[in-house]
Amino acid sequence: MKLLLLDRDGVINQDSDDYIRSPDEWIPLPGAIRALARLSKAGWTLSIATNQSGIARGYYSEQCMQTIHERLRKRVEAEGGQLGLIVHCPHGPDEGCACRKPKPGMLLAIARHYQVAPGGLWFVGDSASDLAAAASAGCQPVLVKTGKGVRTLQADLPSNTLIFEDLPAVAHYLTEPSAE
Repeated sequence: MKLLLLDRDGVINQDSDDYIRSPDEWIPLPGAIRALARLSKAGWTLSIATNQSGIARGYYSEQCMQTIHERLRKRVEAEGGQLGLIVHCPHGPDEGCACRKPKPGMLLAIARHYQVAPGGLWFVGDSASDLAAAASAGCQPVLVKTGKGVRTLQADLPSNTLIFEDLPAVAHYLTEPSAE
C-alpha cells in the first residue's frame, strides 16, 4: 500500500492565525486539489491528520469541521481522486492529549487503521509540530513551503526532512517515473 499522510491547513488549504472557522473560509491552495487527485489516481491512499484546537476554543463546531472535510472530499472526487481517513485532534494545546501534534497519536492511529507500520510513511506538513510528529512516529518528515513552511525552515528540523515548494511539487515527485 502506498499511503501518504498530510496535514491540512497550510498544506492543502490556506491557513489563518484566526483559524478556518467556516466552510466559506476554507480556500484550497493553488494546485492542491489537483495534486491530491493526481496522487490518488497514481495509486496513493491519502490520509489527513490535522490539529483543530478551534473546536476546543469554541471557534467552530465538529459539524462545521466535518462540512469542510466533506467539501474537500467532493473537490478531490470532482478531479477524479479519493481521500482516505481524515483524523483530527479537537483538543487545546494545554489539554495533554496524546493526539495533538507534535505528539504522534494521529499518525499512529492512521497507520493502525490501514494496518501498516508507520516507518517509511511520508507525512507532509508545514510546521515544526508536523515534522516533530512525523519523526516521533517514525515517518519521513516532509516540509512544504506553503502555510507556515517558509517560517518553519528557520526551526531545528529533523535531519532527514525532505523539503518541497508545495503539495503539487510533492505529487510530481511521487508520481513521475524516475529517469534511470
